[in-house]
Amino acid sequence: MTVYPLFRNAAFEPEAISTMTWAHAEVCRTLGLDERDHPDIDRVARTVIEFAQRGARDQNRLRDCVLRALRD
Repeated sequence: MTVYPLFRNAAFEPEAISTMTWAHAEVCRTLGLDERDHPDIDRVARTVIEFAQRGARDQNRLRDCVLRALRD
């Protein structure tokens, strides 16, 4: 499942969308999520968007913030 359409509809520059897409994929991979885990994948996407809106633009920082938030 591609999340690009979710990010495209938000007010982000193309570079930020690329970073967010990478972070989302990395978080899903780390958590072992796949297409069958729609609610969890959507939660990851919402969390990525939340941290990106707060200004996280570095892909590794964004990934780490999302993983910490989801594990707490």
